[in-house]
Amino acid sequence: MIPAAVAVAILVVPLAALLVRLDWASLPADLRTAGAAEALWLSLRTTLVTTLLCVALGTPLAWLLARAESRWASLLRALVTVPLVLPPVVGGVALLLTWGRLGLIGGPLDSWGITLPYNWIRVVIAETFVSLPFYVLAVEGAMAALDRRYDDIAATLGASPARTFRTVAVPLVLPGIASGATLAWARALGEFGATITFAGSFPGMTQTAPLAVYQALDVDQNAATALASVMLVVCVAVLALLRGRWLR
Repeated sequence: MIPAAVAVAILVVPLAALLVRLDWASLPADLRTAGAAEALWLSLRTTLVTTLLCVALGTPLAWLLARAESRWASLLRALVTVPLVLPPVVGGVALLLTWGRLGLIGGPLDSWGITLPYNWIRVVIAETFVSLPFYVLAVEGAMAALDRRYDDIAATLGASPARTFRTVAVPLVLPGIASGATLAWARALGEFGATITFAGSFPGMTQTAPLAVYQALDVDQNAATALASVMLVVCVAVLALLRGRWLR
């Protein structure tokens, strides 16, 4: 029990320190100093779009990984999980080399007169890059646990693999999809390194809540503490709500 108590303390004490050190009397003024409303609103918008992209793109990928049996599936799974262990700043550099004006994709787009602007679109790209693996792994685990006899029964009834995925697999793993979406949203909300490297930190355009906290540290520690505490409360509230509703 003692190691468990130490583990809980390692996780909980730093979070409690935010609330203990928070100056409640000056909270509204501190939040205005940190530009909290603008940064939080941008974070909520971009993380919502990111989560929708993860669900739309990651669910078919999770199904493919859960049902694939070739050796290439292991390689694909390894590639998908690389952003989990890649330093966020390295991920941001990789995104620049992909989507920048001289990047693998950005270069041809720039030659056609298409330039990726420094706005919320870059934030969504960075958040999706780091969040998608969390979603895919969570949903793949749920889909891999499905009895394959469901696939066989659907096939004998004339259902195509795409229809089996849409009408059988997805409804059965909705709790896993909700769990993966929650993890992806939480990861996107806390994303910092890839975002600041790839999208920059422009207030009202690319400065999400974590970037605003970092900038506020140079101006007023109380403002940074206030915004960090708000993020903590939002994360705990949303995670508690979603996990209680979908995973009970």
